[in-house]
Parts: sequence; C-alpha cells; structure tokens
Amino acid sequence: MSLGAVVLAAGKGTRMRSSIPKVLHGILGLPMVVWVLRALPKEVERALVVTGHGRETVEEALAAYGVVFAHQGEQRGTGDAMKAALPHLREPWVLVVPGDMPLLSATSLASLIGYHFGEGADLTVLTVRLEDPGGYGRVVREGGKVVAIVEEGEATPHQRGIKEVNTGVYVFSRALLEEALPALKPHSPKGEYYLTDVVSWAVSRGCAVRAWSLEDPREGMGVNDRVQLAEAVGVLRERKNRSLMEEGVTLVDPGTVYVEADVEVGPDTTVYPWVFLEGRTWIGQGCVIRSHSRIVNSVLERGVTVLDSSVVEGAYLAHGVSVGPMAHLRPETRLEEGVKVGNFVEVKKSTLGRGTKAGHLAYIGDATLGEGVNVGAGTITCNYDGFTKHPTTIGDGVFIGSDTQLVAPVKIGSHALIGAGSTITKDVPENALALSRVQQKVIPHHGVLYFKKKRGRG
Repeated sequence: MSLGAVVLAAGKGTRMRSSIPKVLHGILGLPMVVWVLRALPKEVERALVVTGHGRETVEEALAAYGVVFAHQGEQRGTGDAMKAALPHLREPWVLVVPGDMPLLSATSLASLIGYHFGEGADLTVLTVRLEDPGGYGRVVREGGKVVAIVEEGEATPHQRGIKEVNTGVYVFSRALLEEALPALKPHSPKGEYYLTDVVSWAVSRGCAVRAWSLEDPREGMGVNDRVQLAEAVGVLRERKNRSLMEEGVTLVDPGTVYVEADVEVGPDTTVYPWVFLEGRTWIGQGCVIRSHSRIVNSVLERGVTVLDSSVVEGAYLAHGVSVGPMAHLRPETRLEEGVKVGNFVEVKKSTLGRGTKAGHLAYIGDATLGEGVNVGAGTITCNYDGFTKHPTTIGDGVFIGSDTQLVAPVKIGSHALIGAGSTITKDVPENALALSRVQQKVIPHHGVLYFKKKRGRG
C-alpha cells in the first residue's frame, strides 16, 4: 500500500523558552526533527513536513533531507496542521508523527504500519502505557475497542485514571482525513483543532479504528522543555554507546563518553572517560582516544593514538599517528603515516609528511612539511602578515632547531639544517645550514656588580 508521512513541526515550543524553533534543538549533533525523519521506516515513500513558527529556519535546516513542505500559517492545533498538509498528500495512506518525538525507532513505526494493514484498519493510533500519564491524552476504550481520545484538560476524573495514552502518532487513510478534517470543531479557549477528535468521528461512522502499543514507553516521550530534551539526549546517547560496544569498541566508562549520531568507530578501539566524538567523525580499528579529548569532523585511520586533553577538528590522521597530550589540530590538517604531534603543538591547514615529528610547543600553520622532518620546540611558522596568510614549504629530512621563526612565504630545501634561535626570512637551499643570531657578548664581572647593586637597594 502506498504510504506517505506527515511530520508535524509547526509549533513554537513555548516551554523551551528559546528563539530557536523547538524541533531544531540539537540532540547528539542532529536537530530533534531529523531523528524523527530518520526513524521513518522504508514503507514510507515520501515525507512531508508541516512548518509554522520559524518556517524559514526549519525549511533551511531540512533542505538536504529531500522532504516536501506544507505551511501552517497560524498555529491552531494538530487538526489544523493536518488541514495544511492535506492538499500536498498524494498517497492513499499517511503516517502522522510529531516532530518532537526523537526517541521513536524505525522498528516500532514499521510494526505500527504492519499492524494497521494487517488489521485492515482505517485509522490506527500508537499508544503507550504510563504509570504517570499526566499531561497526555487518554485512550478511552469500550469493550476493549478504542472509542475516543480525550485531552487531559477535558477528561473526567475517571478518564484521568486511564494509563494508556496517545502518543500523537497515527496511520490514517487519506480518504478518512478528507472527510473528517472539515468536520472538526475548535476547542476553547484557544480555538484549536485537535487531530485526536478524528478518532471519535471515525468510530461514530463505523470505521475500523485500532490501537497499537509501544513496548518501550520511552519511545512515546515528546520533548517540550529543556528537562525533557536532556532526558532524550541521555536515552539516545545510551543507545549509541551500546551500539558501539556491541560492534567491538571498548568504552572504558560509557556513562562519561559523548558520541554523536553520525560518528563511526572501528572495532578494538578504546575510548577513555570524558571523550567527545562529534560531527561526521570516522575512527578506524585499534585506535586509542585518551581522556578529555574532543574529535570533530575528522578521520582517524587504524592505530591512531590521541593522548589526553587534545582537540582534533576537521583533520585527517593516517595510520599510526600520535597526537598530544594537549595538542590542537585545526581544520584542513593532514598528518601522514607515523607523524607525531606532541604536547602544546597547534597545527592549522597544514600537511605533515610521513614520519615527521613536532614534539612540543610549536605552531605550524599554512605549511607543507615533507617526510622525516624534525620540528624543534618553540618553532613557529609566521604565516600572517596582518593582511594575508602565506605558505611555508619544508622539504624532506629538514631539522629545525628550537625557538625558530619561519617568516612566510618561505621555502626550506630538503635535508637543510636550521640553527636554534633563528629567524628565517629567506629561502634556504637543500643541504644548507641556516643561522640567524645576534652575536653573543660577554662582559666580565658585570653580573657581580648587578647583584651587589640589587642587594644594596634591598
């Protein structure tokens, strides 16, 4: 059966107390509504998103996801949102999902759809049983059959005791919606139209109405405020970390490791506590990521070691690279096989060739280093003249002494030697020794006179 999906994402989300539309609040690196879109099962042929508050922002955020948009000009409830969607529907069946339910799984939605068609239903509502059903619409049954959904504010004391609640997820026939939506009446005091009223309307006309309940109550949770947002993050983070461990990754303390949705980690990699893996990061087999490190949008090939308190952003690290502790790799950094970048080294938009080492206290920016280069402590590529960034090129096997400044643009030929404490402003040819130092002067006894004078003042 041809099935489309409508994702309701028009609400403002007042309880979030935010200028950001509710459905765009982030969970593990993705907007909340994207989790809903990713949960749509393969049975869904096309997704339509109903926007309202923050329309332009929401549509821009979802532009890459291949969805169709409908606009609800004035937010007057879920029934009105479906009225806005109806002209854009072309499939005879429709799955309706709120955009603020990031914990839904594709497995559960597929089971709902399978149940619906297996029962030959006209309408199926997804429900969940809660020990504390406060805040949710209650599913009213008579003789075991669903007859209505009553919002909590309109429920009788008896109905408020019902523990089966509505999740806001439905499967409808489009023909039923075309008849039912124009018949909806507004509810006081806001004049809103409730999609839940379609249930009692369908029952009154003898339609086949069914309900299917979630096994995991957490999947039915909607996110309405920052507290619930944090709860959703916790659940999805637990799922992600469990999945990684099941695939052969060692998380020394899973409760302290933060891994975003699109991160991939290879087997036999060990991740220590308080590590953050973000964006589209790919980590290969047998890597070690030590505590307090943050890796964003980067590729780490097999056998890479990232030592404590290092930051890796938009970088590529080849097999056997070692980084840190306390190193910073900025975007467009490329470290070839066997490179070592040590403590307090910053690399930006640079390539370091195979086996090159920068052990400590260096800045390498807008530079290309060949193979087997040794970068001494305190070395700086002076890449910025106040107006423009300039490149530094260093050939294979170059030895750069400590406390050296390479003033770009400059080229150092292969196997050259740069003496410690030099400021290099001109190109250095291959196999040459370059020095730039002020002549040392020694004045006898001056130190003794200085300290005598200093003590006398004391």
